[in-house]
Amino acid sequence: MTLALVLILHSSFFALSTMAQKFALVDMDYIFKNIPAYERANEQLAQVSRKWQAEVDALSTEAQTMYKNYQNEVVFLSAEQKKAKQDAIMEKEKQAAELKRKYFGPDGELFKKRTSLMSPIQEEVYNAVKDIADLRGYQLVLDRASDQGIIFGSPKIDISNEVLRKLGYSN
Repeated sequence: MTLALVLILHSSFFALSTMAQKFALVDMDYIFKNIPAYERANEQLAQVSRKWQAEVDALSTEAQTMYKNYQNEVVFLSAEQKKAKQDAIMEKEKQAAELKRKYFGPDGELFKKRTSLMSPIQEEVYNAVKDIADLRGYQLVLDRASDQGIIFGSPKIDISNEVLRKLGYSN
């Protein structure tokens, strides 16, 4: 076989195999907005986040107040008193920073809470998408909500409503 014939057969096979593949789109934002448990979890996260932020803000405000008081009194303080007040202010700022990291850091309490609340819902949606993809023979399912590379996606291949129905939510 000549090289040209091999290349032609290879490219023809590739073209046929890509034509046989089936694709679908989902809109994960749309799906999650139509799942009440997901919305409740988001509200719960917002509430706890506000509560924890208030705790951090209270410590920061306390440190700012201590600093303002220090500035007003500094001319009347001995070197030892200045050092003690500066150390107390720095300790309060450190406490605020540590609390912020504890709650909002990469492995903080908010991350852990989000994971515990959202993972089961996300897993359920993933399994529904996978089941539909297996049933219909889709080799690829893209999320139109997160992929800005999709310029156009036909509504005919959007399976978002089917996913919601599979999960028991009417739309």
